[in-house]
Amino acid sequence: MADFVANVLPGWLFGFVFYYPFFMAYVWISGGLAHSWVFEHGIDFHENPLSELPPGAYPLVTVAVPCFNEEPHVEQVVAQLMASHYPNFELIAINDGSSDRTGEILDALALQHPRLRVIHNVANQGKAVSLNTACQLGGGEYILGVDGDALVDPHAIAWMLAPMLRDERIGAVTGNPRIRTRTTVLGRMQVGEFSSIIGLIKRSQQLIGALFTVSGVLAMFRRKAVMEAGFWSHDVMTEDIDMSWRLQMRGWRLRFEPRALCWILMPETLRGLWRQRLRWAVGGIQTMTRYTPQTLRLRNLRLWPVYLEYMTSVLWAYAMAFVLLMGLLRPWLPEYSAWQTSAVPQWQGMLLALSCLLQMLTSLWIDRRYDRDLLRYYVGTIWYPIAFWAITMVATVVALPKALLRRRGKRAVWTSPDRGVTDA
Repeated sequence: MADFVANVLPGWLFGFVFYYPFFMAYVWISGGLAHSWVFEHGIDFHENPLSELPPGAYPLVTVAVPCFNEEPHVEQVVAQLMASHYPNFELIAINDGSSDRTGEILDALALQHPRLRVIHNVANQGKAVSLNTACQLGGGEYILGVDGDALVDPHAIAWMLAPMLRDERIGAVTGNPRIRTRTTVLGRMQVGEFSSIIGLIKRSQQLIGALFTVSGVLAMFRRKAVMEAGFWSHDVMTEDIDMSWRLQMRGWRLRFEPRALCWILMPETLRGLWRQRLRWAVGGIQTMTRYTPQTLRLRNLRLWPVYLEYMTSVLWAYAMAFVLLMGLLRPWLPEYSAWQTSAVPQWQGMLLALSCLLQMLTSLWIDRRYDRDLLRYYVGTIWYPIAFWAITMVATVVALPKALLRRRGKRAVWTSPDRGVTDA
């Protein structure tokens, strides 16, 4: 046993740590290119998205905007939504116990825009409660959830509604978030991350018919599907992941629509980025552990590849942390131990870095048609493997015990996030 731990285990563990992300990089590259060719080839951006809707079919869409301390952004967000080219929508803004002037600004805007209704929660209830409120009070069969700091493209509603009208089994459509905080290296790196990680993964997963999650910052839901799923859960850190899995386990399909754009603010400090990624990791693990028994039923076979990939990524985080720990302990390990060589990356590390850069280049090339001048941010992505793989790995390691020990039923409420150095 001691010989196995000293000489055999290091090789296996090292191989998993370095070849798993290497293999997945080419899975995402292949999936992204295939999706781009099949679904996005020949897209005409001069086409009116309303022409994709059935003639005269403009069902009412309820746009729900949960707001918590959005004083600097909410006026611009509402103005952008009011500029939507879709002719039949209502806007419900939920002031969820804000401590700043968000409520006052929304009340003033409601006097200017007849389509806007404002709901005030006395105390901070969390995003899920706000979405549930808008879903129950709104009159639309389709619910578009928008974050309180997101600027939505005027065509987004029509692009997201079209596939839902064509196929009644589509329960939700997720949009294509783009980063607008690009004033620091950390912000510019996230431009590449949202394309290479979020964009490529969603494209690849759509090819197999299941998505890990819709993007909560911009997602449209069918009211019937939401009601069947039991509305949004108030006790999970990431209500979008939770809702995505509950919909799919009930037979509803999700779809990614790359033409439905919105521009979002992201953290540009390490502290803000850490808090965000830890929340994402806790929420993902909460969902996976909560729904593992249902997911593994044979009727949910199409969810197995997505489930397996996510759980493997959690295992990879712990394996990577262990390999790094062995690297730090290397001077005190026996000279005959294979840990003396296996804990230190050699040519495999360079191969992995090059694969990551190729993944970045592919994703930026695919998304360049949606985000102008996107390729110029490629240079900033060279730091991505160090900055984001490290923070994701640590966040996952920390998140697992937090998720397992978190009391079920404990409400997930808002905290004011880091939204970048500037809103430019």
